[in-house]
Amino acid sequence: MPVFSAYDGTELACRELGEGPPLVCLPGGPMQDSIYLGDLGGLSAHRRLIMLDLRGTGRSAVPENPASYRCDRLVDDVEALREHLGLDRLDLLGHSAGTNLAVLYAARHPKRVGRLALITPSVGALGITVTGEMRIRTARSRRDEPWFPEAFAALEELVAGRAGADTFQAIAPFWHGRWDEAARAHRAAEDGQRNAEAAAVFAAEGAFDPVGTREAIARLASPVLVLAGEVDLNSPPPAMAELSALFPHAQLVVQPGAGHFPWLDDAKQFAATTEAFLSQGTTSTTPIPKGRPS
Repeated sequence: MPVFSAYDGTELACRELGEGPPLVCLPGGPMQDSIYLGDLGGLSAHRRLIMLDLRGTGRSAVPENPASYRCDRLVDDVEALREHLGLDRLDLLGHSAGTNLAVLYAARHPKRVGRLALITPSVGALGITVTGEMRIRTARSRRDEPWFPEAFAALEELVAGRAGADTFQAIAPFWHGRWDEAARAHRAAEDGQRNAEAAAVFAAEGAFDPVGTREAIARLASPVLVLAGEVDLNSPPPAMAELSALFPHAQLVVQPGAGHFPWLDDAKQFAATTEAFLSQGTTSTTPIPKGRPS
């Protein structure tokens, strides 16, 4: 596991999987061990995945200053990784909360980004609103699932601002396209993989400047993939369409039947879509699978 020093001397670690052109991967959570990404549905068969454990997570060291967990300050860690790798430009993939970091990096260092893949993105860095009604409407598409009545009742309580101690566990099936054994195991491991102290700082006041970030990415020359899950409660396709429209060279793909972790729901589809995007303009002429329109 490669280790390198950040700007403040904190030792950061990466997992590396596969061979081929490098792809730097930023995990979500926020502040979750990158192990949850697995091999991104077999994407490691095509790419050398460089999965950064953000400071204070996984095998990366805990920083002396907890304020350095704030998302905008983590941008300097990504830049330190680029320098460590000796790359002029990064192909960059972010998932969920990690897409906030990927977007902030692209806004600050636009000439250092080759291709940018945003997987079921979080919307904080760009100031997009995901309404409760949008989540409810997305959830209703799962009404034939056996777990739906209990999960939907909990979701309604959450949207109404009456979340209890067990609410988030009750709605867990909505995060996955298939609530099977693999999905349940994935959910059970999450709490032990996340640094709760760091997560509380990640989006603290000052972390995001949506107006400034929108202005910066409006000039971004890099190609962007926004990959949404058709039934993703966290990042519903209508919000993802709004997010995609902010980039001058973006394509939105909605993966059919997928939730918030699309590589778990259909690994083959996810890997094919992402690799086709990453390979455009290089040696591949394979079109990006379209999925369903949002």
